[in-house]
Amino acid sequence: MKHPVLGGVLGAALLFAASVQAAVMDVADLVEKNGPSVVNISTTKIVKKSPDFFPVPEDDEVFDFFRKFFPPQGPQRGGPMREIPARGEGSGFILSSDGYILTNAHVVDGAEEVTVKLTDKRKFTAKVIGYDSRSDIAIIKINANNLPNVSIGDPDKLRVGEAVVAIGSPFGFENSVTAGIVSAKGGSLPSESYVPFIQTDVAVNPGNSGGPLFNMRGEVVGVNSQMHSRSGGYQGVSFSIPIDLAMDVANQLKTSGKVSRGWLGVSIQEVSSDLAESFGLDRPRGALIAEVQEDSPAAKAGLESSDVVLKFDGKPIENSGDLPRVVGNTKPGSKVGVHVWRKGALKEIPVTVGDLPTEDRVASIKAQKSYSRGGLALSELTGQQKRELKVGGGLLVEEATGDAVRAGIRVGDIILAVNNTEVRTVEQFRKLIAVVPVGKSAAILVRRGDSSLYVPLKITANGNE
Repeated sequence: MKHPVLGGVLGAALLFAASVQAAVMDVADLVEKNGPSVVNISTTKIVKKSPDFFPVPEDDEVFDFFRKFFPPQGPQRGGPMREIPARGEGSGFILSSDGYILTNAHVVDGAEEVTVKLTDKRKFTAKVIGYDSRSDIAIIKINANNLPNVSIGDPDKLRVGEAVVAIGSPFGFENSVTAGIVSAKGGSLPSESYVPFIQTDVAVNPGNSGGPLFNMRGEVVGVNSQMHSRSGGYQGVSFSIPIDLAMDVANQLKTSGKVSRGWLGVSIQEVSSDLAESFGLDRPRGALIAEVQEDSPAAKAGLESSDVVLKFDGKPIENSGDLPRVVGNTKPGSKVGVHVWRKGALKEIPVTVGDLPTEDRVASIKAQKSYSRGGLALSELTGQQKRELKVGGGLLVEEATGDAVRAGIRVGDIILAVNNTEVRTVEQFRKLIAVVPVGKSAAILVRRGDSSLYVPLKITANGNE
């Protein structure tokens, strides 16, 4: 005789398991259903190249032989640059049946012509609707209707260890399928502050860029963007852009042709254990403000260097990388509360979020800065900064490149001395660094947060690059 309670529980459990199994697709079924929504993208760009006058193309195995033993002679050497077509390939996926396709910005950036090939072998010339380099997202359009399109999932529901599938065109092999698991979520790369990447071990190779990452319910949860490799090929670490972020960018590009992001105007750094202890924080968390830009939203609101941002608009900031993403996703013009740790106490400061300057504007600002030997753009401390830092002199690092980056000098550092000589002006720093021979190092005393350290700045011939 069946137990009425146990029988009911067992039946419910079996029904639930069956529903879960039905929701999860077999990889082959997933590919059969969604493969036609994934496209191959080929591009043609015009690049300038110096004339080589060799009788073989560069990809021929004897090209190096001709270049070494038969270098250009006479008037050809140093001649005018010539324009040649360069071809590239990537992937994309169809968002809507009327021909809108999502891909990576780097796939179509600078392309003279973009061609989309469907799985049924039809080819279309695509129009680039817009692209955003900061998120590496682009949207393109082909003139077609009744196209198969993907379903959009929720990347927030992804779990580490969950199975995922990528479809794309690695090395030009169209509609190739690779599978793996989610390795981590919410990670950031040194070169990217606005994207909380999904890390997977799915094989992603050149040509996969812009293709979809599916969960096992057949929903797109990410856009395959890049791989981490020291060899140029897949090494087990790949990164995808969360689809919710990608769709937000795509919708803005469709409606306005540009992407608006929130902006504070601060330089930040991670809060280490030592810094947390010196600031009186209970544990390492938050984003430490190293510099506040003049006339920025942060400056107007009264945010200060040495403030540690713990919450922004109610969202906790655990790591410094959380702040740019949260601010960037805030609508410009919004008034939000920023919780900061200042001088041992929690304080809430109202801030009106600004509009992030365009990349052209940022490049223009950087171009105006004067770099010293060693790759540093410096400014002299104001009286208020000296009082806050309790120093008599020093120079603020506004930008670091070349030798400075290799030495580990960061934006927001304060340079106090060069080879044990205290520095108070940019001109004084230039004179001290000018006498350091190429190949030798200068001992740079750096103030970082509440601690000071010596950094060996090695001067190379190309120190500003």
